[in-house]
Amino acid sequence: MKHLQTFRFIESVMRAGSIRKAADDMNITASALNRRIQRFEEEFGAEIFERLPRGVRLNPAGELLVQHFRAQASDLRRVQSQVADLSGERRGHVSVACSQALSPYFLPAQIAAYRRDHPGVTFSVNIRDRAAAEQDLATFSSDLALVFEPVHLVDMEVLIAVPQPIHVLMQTDHPLARKAELRLRDCLDFPHLAPTEQYGVRALLDMAVAKGTRSIRPVAESDSFDFMRHYVRHEKAAIAFQIPIGLREESASGLIHRPLSARDCAPGTLYLGQMRGRTLPVASARFAQALARVLEGYK
Repeated sequence: MKHLQTFRFIESVMRAGSIRKAADDMNITASALNRRIQRFEEEFGAEIFERLPRGVRLNPAGELLVQHFRAQASDLRRVQSQVADLSGERRGHVSVACSQALSPYFLPAQIAAYRRDHPGVTFSVNIRDRAAAEQDLATFSSDLALVFEPVHLVDMEVLIAVPQPIHVLMQTDHPLARKAELRLRDCLDFPHLAPTEQYGVRALLDMAVAKGTRSIRPVAESDSFDFMRHYVRHEKAAIAFQIPIGLREESASGLIHRPLSARDCAPGTLYLGQMRGRTLPVASARFAQALARVLEGYK
């Protein structure tokens, strides 16, 4: 426990990039914090921070140490949740890294449903792009990742994979709304919004247009799917692209969505995963099982 307290100090300095700023954040003196870190470095047998003219940053030894501390903290949370389970009292904390598309409707509903049965469990939901979500797993910043079209999949143990076609969001009286399935070339004739390049939806669209003569020329590009969804409400002819799990039939509010033809744009895949080889805390493992059961219905 002593070393976990020391880790909190180290992690605070790492995030702040400065001993003085970290000390201010923790409401202690900079000299006391500096002594604490120096004492640890003496016990550890190596320096863990590189001292710079305007702050500090972890050196390679420090990066290895932080990874070790995060693994230990994860193991401690797992044991604590297992002990709580022995008494039949489900407690714990679940951290999820997820693509933006999961945040408006899907995850809130699933977390609320889980907490109805296990009110002692708390959650943190970290919105991440497809590369950052995998990084969260690797650094133990999140227990689970629910991400569309991840980049590497090297360290992720996939719990379930669900196909997700690209859908086109538009106003209900849009000319394209009368069609059950849309061709990409027709969509590109209208003012369109597109996510930035770090998102799986954009990667699929870029691959689709690379096969033809058209190109993605958005009237607005954004890293916020909420922004794009709301923008479509304001420009009558505009359309936006999203995956269906992140949408609902919004005809009452003037919006509707239709799938892109698989002939033009292949469906992507939504993955639920965890760090390969990691034993999750009980609450996280049970929540993952609950998510997997629900996602089976999307196949």
